[in-house]
Amino acid sequence: MRRAIRTVSLLALVGLVASACGGGTEGTATPSGGGETIKVGMVYDLAGRGDKSFNDSAYAGLQKAAQDFSNIAVKDLTPVASGANREALMRLLAQEGYKLIWGNGFAFQDTVEKVAKDFPAIKFACTDCAVPDVTASSNVVNNDFAANEGSFLVGAAAALKSQTGKVGFIGGVDVALIHQFQAGFEAGAKYIDPKIKVDIKYLTAPPDFSGFTDPAKGKEAALGMYQSGDDVVYHAAGGSGSGLFTAAKEYSESNNTHVWAIGVDSDQYLTAPADEQPYILTSMIKRVDVSVYDTIKEFLDGNFQGGFRVFGLKDGAITYSTTGGFVDDIASQLDDLKQKIIDGEIKVPNPTS
Repeated sequence: MRRAIRTVSLLALVGLVASACGGGTEGTATPSGGGETIKVGMVYDLAGRGDKSFNDSAYAGLQKAAQDFSNIAVKDLTPVASGANREALMRLLAQEGYKLIWGNGFAFQDTVEKVAKDFPAIKFACTDCAVPDVTASSNVVNNDFAANEGSFLVGAAAALKSQTGKVGFIGGVDVALIHQFQAGFEAGAKYIDPKIKVDIKYLTAPPDFSGFTDPAKGKEAALGMYQSGDDVVYHAAGGSGSGLFTAAKEYSESNNTHVWAIGVDSDQYLTAPADEQPYILTSMIKRVDVSVYDTIKEFLDGNFQGGFRVFGLKDGAITYSTTGGFVDDIASQLDDLKQKIIDGEIKVPNPTS
């Protein structure tokens, strides 16, 4: 699936040495076996490892590969808060002999396109990107996800659980990628209840990308939605999403009620504080770890293929969580919808296709 090319303006790059120091190595692993060591590198999106979401999922795939494949060494880096040294960090990995390098997030699109041209012998993977003019023989693969499919399922869950007939969606930054999540969520909710009201709130718009890293903004937006009558709110806001969970707990306790939050990318029930877990209905799981692991395996097997690849429900890379047991009573309905999407019986809208 080719998406409309997302143009992300990069700030002026600082010198290579200074930039590398600004990013910092977040993790390494060394091979356990003999023979040639193949180095695999990753540069995270701005929130970095520890976001309990998108980047942590990528890290999990990287670490599983490091454990399973004895002939690789991995290294992961995070850019400075402005993102100004994305390109410098990727070039540093290339110059250090890394043979497969990730840009983990759509903001790497322009950077990957540029660096890959300068290092044609190195393979590059770009998560959620649409680097143009790539083919199967290219040294770049765009790993995309059918986030709209998983968002449809949690949208259906929201409508099935809502008592007010009003639900909400919080997007971190108003960009095409997040529109996928919004479209799927709205479609799923309205499939269950055509009359349901879906409120939409974006925290920031480009060039301000802080909407992915500001829990306070997430909490403020969520509280506003709960106060207006939304009783289930879904976020696609990266690190800002933790503010949604805090808001669900605080609003429920202060108003003697119970509202729900829906997580994204990983099973966020597992990483939320214990006192917030009772308010996390489910999470739309976007398994970046599956794409990372599969791409590394294919690369090691000599089967790396450039171009565009989409991971979805049928690949097991998109699903919803059942941790906590809060959707057990509707799981059969959600699984039926899931199969209908896989079979093509339900067509989930995708504004970026």
